[in-house]
Amino acid sequence: MRDLRLTRRHLLVTAGSGILGVTVLNTVTGCSKSTGPATPASPDAARTASAGATGTAAGDWQRVNLSFVSAYLLIRGDEAAVVDLGTDGSADSIGSALTAAGSGWGAVRHVLLTHQHPDHAGGLAGVAPQVKAAIYAGEADVAGITSAQPLQPVKDGDEIFGLRIIGTPGHTAGHISVFDPSTGVLVAGDALRTTAGLVGPDPKYTADTAQAAASVRKLAALGVKTILPGHGEPLTSGAGDALSKLAASIKG
Repeated sequence: MRDLRLTRRHLLVTAGSGILGVTVLNTVTGCSKSTGPATPASPDAARTASAGATGTAAGDWQRVNLSFVSAYLLIRGDEAAVVDLGTDGSADSIGSALTAAGSGWGAVRHVLLTHQHPDHAGGLAGVAPQVKAAIYAGEADVAGITSAQPLQPVKDGDEIFGLRIIGTPGHTAGHISVFDPSTGVLVAGDALRTTAGLVGPDPKYTADTAQAAASVRKLAALGVKTILPGHGEPLTSGAGDALSKLAASIKG
């Protein structure tokens, strides 16, 4: 665990093994009442998660804790992916996390946005000029994302950087999650949260709760071992069992 104290905010980077980092792109509504730049997180509120499985054959995942929302990095050799970008103004923190991981903006070849809400995609304007990367989002969310460069639409079953795109609509129509079948690591965006145990997306900001429930059940069938949520701490122990129990308990 590295604790990097920056001039603009307190950044915590959590390392694990196996899966990518994700940042989300957003439009009109968000997943939280906070839609401005990430505020400093206290040492107690911004605890890092425990490390993931050992070994680096599939690459190392690292969390960028942006206070109430997270981005994730996946570094494999001399290339990197970023999943979800936080709010506007988060680019400096993500860049610092890349540097701390021994990488940098020049290594980023893939940016994946789990959905269009501003607390996940607001950082795109600051990140896009830094990278020469393909930027991906779910087909149904692409039109809702403002971007200076073209976005590449993805759908359920597509593969990027050795990662499988899982269509998880409900929170938004084009919400996606990102799964590494070789390690069982799932970057869930807002399809799952760990803010009060493992739960689904916040109903207040979810377009279709029945679809969201179906997406949780879909994720439970994947053999997940680690859950990296957009909100809350990474779940690195007992993730599969917790997800199965959640899927069995929800209605819709």
